[in-house]
Amino acid sequence: MNQLDLTHVAEKIFVIRNHKVMLDSDLAELYGVETKYLNRQMTNNSDRFPEDFAFQLSSEEWEVLRCKIVTSKPGSGGRRYLPFVFTEQGVAMLSSVLRSPQAVQVNIAIMRIFIRLRSYLLLETELKREMESLKDGSNHLFKVVFERLDTLEESIEPKLPRNRRRIGLKSR
Repeated sequence: MNQLDLTHVAEKIFVIRNHKVMLDSDLAELYGVETKYLNRQMTNNSDRFPEDFAFQLSSEEWEVLRCKIVTSKPGSGGRRYLPFVFTEQGVAMLSSVLRSPQAVQVNIAIMRIFIRLRSYLLLETELKREMESLKDGSNHLFKVVFERLDTLEESIEPKLPRNRRRIGLKSR
């Protein structure tokens, strides 16, 4: 798969129940099989797909996701059943039940995308930590500078005469 395809696949990854997941229909399209075949293989090999590998969406989750991806409403030619979603481990497990050269290539590409997403998350966390460190350091530095300025201001005698005429508008 080329870079454009990887971007297309990355757009099909959603966060549901704090897991990055892909819809069964999107995976079936990538693997070149029908959704019902992919789901049948998963249910026939259910011991390979525990809840943290694949799970069926609730109707509320499906409604929220359906609005995000703009699919047809129920009853208008869309799905009859709530979709399954697969986590990264579930996608990896699909390669053992869908045995085709295309399935192997798709799995490799999807694993690379998940790895890339994980590295972006680690980079973002590290950058956030560095920004907090810089913020703390600069706050401390400003505090020291202002304390020293206050000390200098207290020690310097004013050189202006005390009875000098004020410049500007008088306040009422």
